[in-house]
Amino acid sequence: MLKQLFVFLIVLFSVNVYSQDYSALWKGYFSYNQIIDVTKGDNKVFAASTNAVFSFDTVTNNLEEISTINGLSGGNISTLFYSATYKLLVIGYETGLIEIVFDDDDDVLTLVDIVDKVTISPTNKQINHFNALDNQLYISTNFGITVFNLERLEFGDTYFIGDNGAQIQVNQTTIYNDYIYAACADGNGIRKASVSSPFLIDYQNWETLNTNSWNGITATETNLYAIRNNNSIYSITNDAATQLNQYNNAPLKLRYDNGILVVSTANNVFAYNSDFSLLTQADVNPLFVTEFTSAIADGDNLYMGTEDFGILKTSLSNTIDYEEIHPDGPLLNIPFSIETSTDGLWVTFGEYTGFFNPYPLNSRGISHLKYNDWVNISYDDVFEAKSLNHIAVNPNNFNQVFVSSFFSGLLEVNDDLPTTLYNETNSGLNSLSLPNNPNYIDIRVGPSEFDSNGLLWTLTSLAGNPLKSFNPVSNQWEVYSFAEITGDAFESGNLGYTDIEIGNDGTKWTSCYNFGLIGYNEANGGQIKSISTEDENMPSNWATALALDNQNQLWIGTYRGLRVLYNTSGFFTDDDVQVYEIIIEENGEAEELLFQQYVTAIEVDGSNNKWVGTDNSGLFHFSSDGQNTIYHFTTDNSPLPSNSIRDISLNLDNGTVYIATSQGLVSFSSGSSSASNDLQNAFAYPNPVRPGFDISEDKVKIKDFSENVNIKITDIAGNLVAEAQSNVNERFGGYNLEIDGGIAYWNGKNFANNIVASGVYLVMILDLDSYETKVIKLMVVR
Repeated sequence: MLKQLFVFLIVLFSVNVYSQDYSALWKGYFSYNQIIDVTKGDNKVFAASTNAVFSFDTVTNNLEEISTINGLSGGNISTLFYSATYKLLVIGYETGLIEIVFDDDDDVLTLVDIVDKVTISPTNKQINHFNALDNQLYISTNFGITVFNLERLEFGDTYFIGDNGAQIQVNQTTIYNDYIYAACADGNGIRKASVSSPFLIDYQNWETLNTNSWNGITATETNLYAIRNNNSIYSITNDAATQLNQYNNAPLKLRYDNGILVVSTANNVFAYNSDFSLLTQADVNPLFVTEFTSAIADGDNLYMGTEDFGILKTSLSNTIDYEEIHPDGPLLNIPFSIETSTDGLWVTFGEYTGFFNPYPLNSRGISHLKYNDWVNISYDDVFEAKSLNHIAVNPNNFNQVFVSSFFSGLLEVNDDLPTTLYNETNSGLNSLSLPNNPNYIDIRVGPSEFDSNGLLWTLTSLAGNPLKSFNPVSNQWEVYSFAEITGDAFESGNLGYTDIEIGNDGTKWTSCYNFGLIGYNEANGGQIKSISTEDENMPSNWATALALDNQNQLWIGTYRGLRVLYNTSGFFTDDDVQVYEIIIEENGEAEELLFQQYVTAIEVDGSNNKWVGTDNSGLFHFSSDGQNTIYHFTTDNSPLPSNSIRDISLNLDNGTVYIATSQGLVSFSSGSSSASNDLQNAFAYPNPVRPGFDISEDKVKIKDFSENVNIKITDIAGNLVAEAQSNVNERFGGYNLEIDGGIAYWNGKNFANNIVASGVYLVMILDLDSYETKVIKLMVVR
């Protein structure tokens, strides 16, 4: 108890900054299928996925997630360690970052000392292993060994143990017979030094045992074992290595705990006693075809990290039956495209590069967040469709979804079951054409969108007649040419299409690589036009994202900034079409909004505000005209696992913003929803407002009213307390009563800026278009 109290006091005065807990408004949707490392603590097994951690309680079977929502960085994890003495989970990253999670606490301590070391190349900072002796934690890295004091929570010396003090990769350390041993890569052998020596910082005090490359080393009470990249394990006796066994695959991890030595390879896990007598061997199970990544023994069980099934648990006495253990989540932590639906969210994992290259082709499935549970459709079930990307949910049949493949065509999914793959043999889709290989088939279907008539519109890159419509009811296809703008599809320089929006007048707005914005309308014999040049005020001919807002203005993201086409109705008839930048005032000077930023995604919420994702600057939330920045989320101030935003999708019913990043999927509860058609379902909550509710901070919400309203709040005697009107008292404007789409927020204050007294208040809503009215009684108890 005294030791833990001392740790707590040190933490209070630490110069490091604690990460925040964002669980109130944010939610994470991380995949825990691919395990990087496993370790164990007090009745728990901890497992690290690519960028998040979960724990499994071996007594209660409870699962707990630790992710960016709890304060982790979201970077790529490389190793784990748990200190039972100090109740600390230590997480190491490929970047050299170290984070410490305090047991039964929300705090995460972030240590950037290695990351910030300018004398070490960023490529050499990876954390490979943690090894504790008393209060000293020896950290194996790609540059050597550094020491961290678990009691004082501070770094000590760093040992560069290569020849002449060179930085060399250390994969693992262990303590045996008062010596510290280091398994080194790149032919640097096993090196040792007296662990009690005060001069470990001097490379000359480290002895080299051989010149081979070693993956790991660990000690039992009586023996020292090491693994090499020649698929072998050795015993080290009197500084000489003796081969004990050669495996079919390279040994990946070597662990010893409580009398059991565990060797992990891709296809097998071996458990030995301390004298290297085989206790059991676990093999890849036909029901769980995967590769092992790491393993530990705990009591009578083996817990094996895998590439595809999280942890597989099996008994040491019977390694036939496996139990799959991991939190519910999507297939992978690399979402490419997302799309909300009435029951949740669809996710694909792409991918193609920024220059529309799908090679090397990937084989990945689809994930569907359905009523808060994940339905994962594996690659085995998608008819071998490669590079699945954009998603379109049929608005007339929410159980029917179409997923574009950037190589194989278009995949139809019904009730979570892939049913048809449309390609050149059964649809209007066509392949790109290679002059020297006429038989080559490559159907690069990208952005897709349903129109109000139930037609699905798709864009195929590097193909003639790129725009297609498909009627899911009649199974009819129509094709449309862009040749007037793009010329020959393969020689035009247009590598691909990035987005599609369909206007109320039927115009298909498309963004592409070489021709900026293309507008097409098949009515009246067909109209087509593009804008992409500096003369038209386009900052780049590479348009990357589109969104039509509630005023029919088209927001255009490009590789080099943001533009708005205000007059969409005159696009085809105006001889001098221009798009416009948004000029804001910053520190008293006029600046262009998102100047030179690579815009990756744009969405419009129920209040006509804009959510804009960027390639490396995080996520922005702007007011409807772009003049005010409501939020700017980055990895520094939010649970975003990466500043590279790949896609955004909004649930307009509840204001949830789903954000796909290059490192995982999260959501933010924005509190902004779309307006209703009438006032029938309008209500206020909480109602009654009880004394424990912080009305000025958390606010009373008035919800589900129509788009253009006036709201008055009066006391029971009819005295006006607060008033707001759509498009006037907008949210974040500092009003006591604010309107944000289909929600109004009241901070409980009157016109004198005082919180109102207890009593009954009347919320009177007037629809300014239909003159419909509704009165809601609201009780306030203080």
